[in-house]
Amino acid sequence: MKKILMWVGLVLVFLLVVFGIVFRNEITTIATTKKLNDKPFYEMNYRGDYALDKILKKGVDNDQELADFATKQLLHGIPVKIKVPNLGCTTFNAITPDGDKTFARNFDLDNAPVMVVRTKPKNDYESISVVDPGLIGIKAEGMNKPMGRLMTLVAPYIPLDGMNEKGLSVAVLKLQDENTNQNTGKPGINTTVAIRMILDKAKTTDEAVNLLKKYDMHSSSTATYHFQIADKRGKSVVVEYVNNQMKVLPSDKNYQVATNFYLSPEKYGQGKGQDRYKIATEKLEDQKGILTPEQSMDLLKATHLEDKGDNSKAMVTQWSAVYQQDKLQLDIATGHNYKKVYHFNVH
Repeated sequence: MKKILMWVGLVLVFLLVVFGIVFRNEITTIATTKKLNDKPFYEMNYRGDYALDKILKKGVDNDQELADFATKQLLHGIPVKIKVPNLGCTTFNAITPDGDKTFARNFDLDNAPVMVVRTKPKNDYESISVVDPGLIGIKAEGMNKPMGRLMTLVAPYIPLDGMNEKGLSVAVLKLQDENTNQNTGKPGINTTVAIRMILDKAKTTDEAVNLLKKYDMHSSSTATYHFQIADKRGKSVVVEYVNNQMKVLPSDKNYQVATNFYLSPEKYGQGKGQDRYKIATEKLEDQKGILTPEQSMDLLKATHLEDKGDNSKAMVTQWSAVYQQDKLQLDIATGHNYKKVYHFNVH
């Protein structure tokens, strides 16, 4: 009996060692997750390879294909669903009085957890991004549960805004229209894979646009989206898909603003957020595009959405982020609490 117990113990130890070796990156990643406030707001340092090149080569034509890839590649068979919900947002870029570049973003949605994720792929650019774990079904109360923590391993594929080590920033904003579904024979990408690709592989706005041109866009959920992309040289564009045609709208000023309506002439004004666009544009015009990072955060506060009633499904600002592109620093306030701003560096 003693020998049997000894061998059983040795087998268990062996299995634990093998498990630790096979899942070392996943275990380390989950161990880096830290709760910062009761929003809840978390940070994570992602370890390991999330196989971006593999998914770009294979292509994805919808959110389910991305979920299937994540299930197999990142979760070792544990199923996950990815769903981008209704959302409203405001973005703009500006210049500080010292000439540094900034990129700002409000993310508006019903109540959701928030997570800042650092990624450091082996052969691509290091970056920092902000994700909503609700996209993979994790609610606020689920973040502290083992399955919720495990599901956050999909975080690299659900970024909604971010900045890489070259100072390139990008954010996505929803539009009210039918899905974008390009079918030109190129590999497919969806909305969040596009952001991941830009952060990992582009160092300038032009490079980001050229990357998008190489893929057929299949927008997430039942809507279409546009992206604002800006680099630390100050070049900003808004990329839209009008009737499945990619449109690139460069700024003719030292700033640019986007909310949730089309800016392309063919559909200009279709959507919502004109009030937020007006507030941001007028402030930037008045300041000639020059704002300190603190003033950019103040402008995000001026355009943020807050539920004034008891509607738990109301669209409210989940986070306000200012990316200091020269300093590679993210300043972020969560849950429209602008008295507490957190600071993160890309590295």
